[in-house]
Amino acid sequence: MKHRLILMATYLAGLRASEVTSSKAEHIDSTRMVIRVEHGKERKDHYTLLSERFSQELRHYYKTYRPTE
Repeated sequence: MKHRLILMATYLAGLRASEVTSSKAEHIDSTRMVIRVEHGKERKDHYTLLSERFSQELRHYYKTYRPTE
């Protein structure tokens, strides 16, 4: 499930592999439906869209595995 979420973040949010690996839970804003990307391309911060499907999958993952990081 973890690897599936990584691929979904890459595809649905349009993130690069380095952006996915450096993202944290606090970067996700589910009320505004955006993901904050820190130090993305050219070391710039930006926001990208959080799809409803990806948000639901993340919630399911956190309820199931309760990750600490």
